[in-house]
Amino acid sequence: MPVRRRRSTALAAAVATAAALGATALATVGASTASAAEVPLQDYELTWGIKQSYRTYVGMFGTFTTSEGATQAAGNGAFTFTDGTGSYDPTDHTADLAFQGKLVSASAAHNFEVTLTDVRFDSGAGEITADVTTVDTSGATPTKEGDDVPLATVAVTREMTDMATTLTAEAGEYLGSAGYGGAAGDPLTVVQKTPPTTEPTSGPEPTTEPTTGEPTQPGSPDPTDDPTDTETTPGTSPGTKDPSPTASTSTSPSGSPSASPTEAAARGEIADGTLGWGVKESFRAYVVGPIAKGTVTVSGGATQAAGNGAFTFKDATGTYDTDADKLTASFQGAVNFKGHESGGTYGLDLTLSNLKATLDGGTGELTADVNSLGTQTKGVVLADLKAESADLSAAKNVITVDDMAATLTDAGAKAFGDFYQAGTALDAVDLSVALSDDAQLPDGDGTGTSGGSAGGGTGTTGGSGGTGGTGSTIGGTGTTTGGIIGGGSLASTGSDIPGPALGTAAGVAVAAGAGTVVAMRRRRTTSQ
Repeated sequence: MPVRRRRSTALAAAVATAAALGATALATVGASTASAAEVPLQDYELTWGIKQSYRTYVGMFGTFTTSEGATQAAGNGAFTFTDGTGSYDPTDHTADLAFQGKLVSASAAHNFEVTLTDVRFDSGAGEITADVTTVDTSGATPTKEGDDVPLATVAVTREMTDMATTLTAEAGEYLGSAGYGGAAGDPLTVVQKTPPTTEPTSGPEPTTEPTTGEPTQPGSPDPTDDPTDTETTPGTSPGTKDPSPTASTSTSPSGSPSASPTEAAARGEIADGTLGWGVKESFRAYVVGPIAKGTVTVSGGATQAAGNGAFTFKDATGTYDTDADKLTASFQGAVNFKGHESGGTYGLDLTLSNLKATLDGGTGELTADVNSLGTQTKGVVLADLKAESADLSAAKNVITVDDMAATLTDAGAKAFGDFYQAGTALDAVDLSVALSDDAQLPDGDGTGTSGGSAGGGTGTTGGSGGTGGTGSTIGGTGTTTGGIIGGGSLASTGSDIPGPALGTAAGVAVAAGAGTVVAMRRRRTTSQ
């Protein structure tokens, strides 16, 4: 068992004492004894996503579970660990913090379970550590445990926000892919939560503080900072430094004059409109990643956001009734997903076109024509929709419904070759329709391409949520047919998709992808 690099119990006692005394006690300590003792810190949060492609991989084949104070951002986002306590060394200008929270990533298909606890950040060492346990749920290999495992090195900044990280060889060992060692991780942010406004006071604070003449080291708190001050504490940028370059608050389009001189009728024909939908981020990443090695192509007026992003379908037609909160809108454009090429034949070739959204009182359906390996089915109900509000009232003759939850239907699951089960959450849907010819739609095109494609080829990155590597080998000594695993193992060299404890699961590695290919090939054989 590795030796745990635990901090002294005296420090823990000091932190507890400082918390009991309150913020002014910390201010006094910082002003009078900064050169003689470490200053206790508390109420910090650490946010880190580990690596986006790792989250995509786990999201495709398993789940993340957070508990004991840890949380995960929506959309398979980054993780936040809370209740950070530790110390600030005014001599070395460094912070050392430990956080509460438990993160478990698990996949029944690939027989692994990885647990992270006791996450720590040391700005002096410039590293993130955690206690890590990796379990092969098939029992083929022993459980691996490590205390204070260095997961990433950190390019520390004074503000301690969006700090660049580099994954370690140990991270690759515990997360299941040697290719992670030396790879860029997600950015790291460490901030102090806003302290209570009802903190006790014991008198006026000093108006001046002694200056030490020491230069502030990059990546470290200023020695004159009060660690309880949220504007100058480590982890938070001073309020007057590096203002945000964005100026959206002063140039909000809401202040522009109305786009239409007259209000449209309560019901009638839709003049125009757009629908924004990414289908599912992990599916886009899978198609262009090192397993399917495929492409995503838009056509017919549809566009795709840069970085293998979401799609926008245009030129809406249909009807609306704002009094009854009903809407039916059809959109132009198509998107094709193609991958698992073998000898000029594709195991995955799926096209979605003629998308249509219907809403009635805040709920509805998203349908499309589906062409899978040359077999077309019209009007397939891909997803059930649920808006945040039932209200479909128009503003400046435009009805906008953003962030509609989309849940895969039984028919949708079959359209994807049972790649995902019915009930799976798909990407949210954004919809805007114009009720008059002169109404102005929101600009949803971004910087996407029209009629272009995003491709994986030899395992190139798939942009947001994409998996990269440099052409990893799938199947080992087994055989492959259109990307279906025939045996062997998932090679880790050069691969950004981890395969911890595949063992006996090698025959079903990338099970979801194999399910798609098998199902789609069956359909084609049947149709022939």
